[in-house]
Amino acid sequence: MFLDDKVTNFSLNKKINIKGNLFSLDKPKVMGILNVTDDSFFDGGSYNTFDKAIKRAEDIVEQGADIIDIGACSTRPGAKLVDKQEECERLLPVIKEIKRRFPNIPISVDTVWAEVVEKVANCGADIINDISGGMFDEKMFDEVAKQKLPYILMHTNTTPDRMQKEIHYDNLFEDMCKYFSEKIDTLRQKGVIDIILDLGFGFGKTVDMNYFLLAHQKDFSMFSLPILTGISRKSMMYKPLNTTPQAIQSETMFLHAFALENGADILRVHDVKTTVNCLKLYDLYTTNK
Repeated sequence: MFLDDKVTNFSLNKKINIKGNLFSLDKPKVMGILNVTDDSFFDGGSYNTFDKAIKRAEDIVEQGADIIDIGACSTRPGAKLVDKQEECERLLPVIKEIKRRFPNIPISVDTVWAEVVEKVANCGADIINDISGGMFDEKMFDEVAKQKLPYILMHTNTTPDRMQKEIHYDNLFEDMCKYFSEKIDTLRQKGVIDIILDLGFGFGKTVDMNYFLLAHQKDFSMFSLPILTGISRKSMMYKPLNTTPQAIQSETMFLHAFALENGADILRVHDVKTTVNCLKLYDLYTTNK
């Protein structure tokens, strides 16, 4: 109903092209989160200096992550977007140093601005992770196409400061399919080849909607694109349990198992070592199914 030939004819390839190197997604990968911000919902301020950020990157690599995801702007509900210049000041030195120390670890960068994409790409960024789906900057898709970088296309309804206040869908699944179909088509027309879908857990969704999406995540395989799942320590867990993000590591791991069973190719996580261990056990489980 929503898909056109450009989407449906794109067969699922469990590899993405990162600057000429094929990065395999034949088995699920772990993306370790590095927030160089003061106000992220879980670890705000923990890595907001250069030395702390580099130490966190070292830990992410040592603990076995496959990708480092760096963000300089909190996207928690209610957060305001960071100025482009400030975002670059936070990001660029960290990206350069991580790339120098760990040249073989792909770096994903969270940003919604085309201007930032250009600058981080020149510093060594390998993947662009855009929580706005190109909504906040009309030049975003063109810049990603120009840089020839893989693009994480996330579903959201509006800006972080308003997203939990403006939750309305005629039909959540159908509305999201329409959203993805239209944006994938636009990206393809502009020449973006490698696209990863993120359902946007916690972005303009109620708790029940998040669990509906987790249960039906595999249905989005209709787009024949890799799926990234970002549920680590989010409110869909700590709110129903009346606790805090800091207290739900085991609960996050529990839901990661369901994410894997429902088609997750990449898990974006705070707890790298535990997730890597869980993936080893999951591999044993699927091998002997």
